[in-house]
Order: sequence, then structure tokens, then C-alpha cells
Amino acid sequence: MMDIEIEFTDQAIRIEPCPVGSGVGAVLEFQGAVRNSEEGTPIAALIYELYEPMAGQVIRKILQTLHESYPCRLAKVVHRHGVVPAGEVSIYVRIESAHRREGLRMMEEFMNLLKTDVPIWKTGSLPC
Repeated sequence: MMDIEIEFTDQAIRIEPCPVGSGVGAVLEFQGAVRNSEEGTPIAALIYELYEPMAGQVIRKILQTLHESYPCRLAKVVHRHGVVPAGEVSIYVRIESAHRREGLRMMEEFMNLLKTDVPIWKTGSLPC
């Protein structure tokens, strides 16, 4: 069984050091930051909207499905919503696994599915 933690916040994502679980040999962390331009136009921030109940359910289902192919110990996802200034983290993902292979594959597939399947949208940007 994999522990799954999902959080949505309109505040800056704070990444606290946390102990590695028993039997874990690989800890992968991904931080997606807002770039200072969108399609070549300078921006000060992006605006994210989400449908939180469904977004949480879809993220959990994706991770549970991926766990069948890539047995990991922990998946933690924190996603911002609202206005996220350029240079700040909009998503943080932590995967813990016994070996790097399953952790790396889960991370890559999760990030691809997050973009296409989860009801989180970039709805606008703020100009510089």
C-alpha cells in the first residue's frame, strides 16, 4: 500500500525536510516553478483555478493506478491555486520508492497525466 498525501493551497509552498521512510532507497522531489514569460510575453504571475474535490479524487486515482506498475511507498502532491508569482513553485511532488526505477517512472507518468487529466487550469496571467 502506498501512502498518498494531497494538498491544495493559495499560499507559497513550503518544503520542509522530512525523514525517509523505512525501506526507501530513492526519494524524488519535483518542483514546478512559474516562468517569467508565457508564450514569449513577460508576465508577473499565472492564475490557477481548480475544482478541488474532483482534482483530489483524480490525483489519488492516478497515483493508485500508477502504483500497480510502479510500487512506491509514498506520493505527496502540493498544488497552488490562485495567483502564483513568477519564480515561485506552483507544484511540489515527492515520491519515495525502494529503488530509483519505479520512482522515476511514476514521477514522469504522474506529471504527464496531471497536465491532461486533472481539473486544474491556468486561466490567465498578470502582466509585468
